[in-house]
Amino acid sequence: MENRDYTIERLSLDEYEKCSSIWNMAKSPLTEPFRREIEANNRIVYIYKINSGFIAECALVLEMQDPDYTIPGKRIYLSRLIVKKGCRNQGIGGRLLEFMIQKAKEMGYHEISIGVDRDNKNALHLYQRYGFNEVLFEGEDEAGEYYKLLKRV
Repeated sequence: MENRDYTIERLSLDEYEKCSSIWNMAKSPLTEPFRREIEANNRIVYIYKINSGFIAECALVLEMQDPDYTIPGKRIYLSRLIVKKGCRNQGIGGRLLEFMIQKAKEMGYHEISIGVDRDNKNALHLYQRYGFNEVLFEGEDEAGEYYKLLKRV
């Protein structure tokens, strides 16, 4: 897959349902809240495509009502970097992450935050490799232990 042609495109709302090929939208309680955030232009989603197929997605969120995650005009939140099962460990997450970091810079942000579960070793390794090395918060919620990480750009 490394040599395949791919594109990374901004998701249009009329294609939102196609994300179900990446994650289970029917069962997720986040499907409708994310749709509303996209409609409000608070969540900007990009899709990694191979041959027009949805392979991965990631979003930039402008306002989270949490200063660890967002500070208007300064810090943006990188949300839901997801690569479709069967396509993982092939460099797709890294390419999409590089793209998203560049987008945040182009938008004028100087910091990018991310939340990651402590037991998600693959994601932690990927984020640390791309400079998300400052721990803003270490804690626990209903889903388990997690970190809020920061990258300065």
